[in-house]
Amino acid sequence: MCGQITIRHVLNVHVYNRHRSSCQHRAKRFWKKCDCPKWITWHRNGVEHRTSAETRDWSAAQEMAHRITESFRPGNSHPQNAVTLEHAVKMFLLDRESQHLAESTLAKLKTIFEKQMLAWFTDLDVRLLSDVTLPHLQAWRATWNGGSLAAKKKQERVRGFFWFCYRNKWIRDNPALGLSRIKADVRPAVPFTPDEFRTIYAAIDRFGKSEIIRDRMRGMVLLLRWSGLAIRDAVTLERSKLGADDRMILRRAKTGVPVMLPLQTNVATFLRNAVKNDNPRYFFWSGNGDPDSAVDTWQRSFRRLFEMADLKYPDGTKKRSHTHQFRHTFSVEMLLAGVPIEDVARLLGHSSVRTTERYYASWVKARADKLEEAVKATWISR
Repeated sequence: MCGQITIRHVLNVHVYNRHRSSCQHRAKRFWKKCDCPKWITWHRNGVEHRTSAETRDWSAAQEMAHRITESFRPGNSHPQNAVTLEHAVKMFLLDRESQHLAESTLAKLKTIFEKQMLAWFTDLDVRLLSDVTLPHLQAWRATWNGGSLAAKKKQERVRGFFWFCYRNKWIRDNPALGLSRIKADVRPAVPFTPDEFRTIYAAIDRFGKSEIIRDRMRGMVLLLRWSGLAIRDAVTLERSKLGADDRMILRRAKTGVPVMLPLQTNVATFLRNAVKNDNPRYFFWSGNGDPDSAVDTWQRSFRRLFEMADLKYPDGTKKRSHTHQFRHTFSVEMLLAGVPIEDVARLLGHSSVRTTERYYASWVKARADKLEEAVKATWISR
């Protein structure tokens, strides 16, 4: 019936169409003969799950629905030495901790595997690592929230987990190999214009309840704009990292890559003299608690500042602003000044120049000049 496959009291799996707007059978959700995308849905324990069948063929979608059904069917008794999913996750996280990854990276891994994956598979009563199948992973992926880039990064981490399990010979086959590629469009870097930066900086005069608070915000804005630091590195910047020669030497929290760059004398002087903090070790952090909590506090402050600045597009619509645009502004200015992209990558603390190219390739001055010369050459040839 309608491509339906049922396991009593547990599953109700069926195939359905997501008709195109031009399909003449749009009113018939279970029409088998059109070539519209096929999807699969099922209910378990009162929770609805959906996933793309990644096919336009009804029979192929039914086969996938059958595999999902079989993946939930109780099997034979498991061997005594079978590895549980919980144990595999624990060992994977311990392995990543031994690599001395950044705390923020480890926190993301724990969220994905401890809070999300284990909870989801526990709800499905899948406890053994060897019982995890490709349909399981496809169904879990269909529940992910967020944008395509976040989903792509998450899937890469999931693949890394199952590759780790495969290398340890805990599973005979790697179910994550069958996950289809996620296409993620990288948003181009959008820097602040000089006028926009001046507007933001002027808005600080109306920010906070005291001049001490305003000076702290001025120092943070100047640091972000003229250093290209990410917000977490700026918040946790130690005073000792700013030398008497106005050069900063530090390691990025995210990548561990060393960064060395000069600051303008007026910016360095302002940081040393005008920014007051209860903890003399840091410019902007108390040194207590989790650095991520301090970053969240600063992000909230910046949201208020951006509201006060009220930046707009030329057509008058409100322009969304975020702290990473200070980093974009620093990077783009370097590239437009002719600084090689490899050097900009080092200033930003990127572990690979490919990361820099992904976001800033269109801003490389040499490339733009070469393109312009090519266009002008066509004028001469005519």
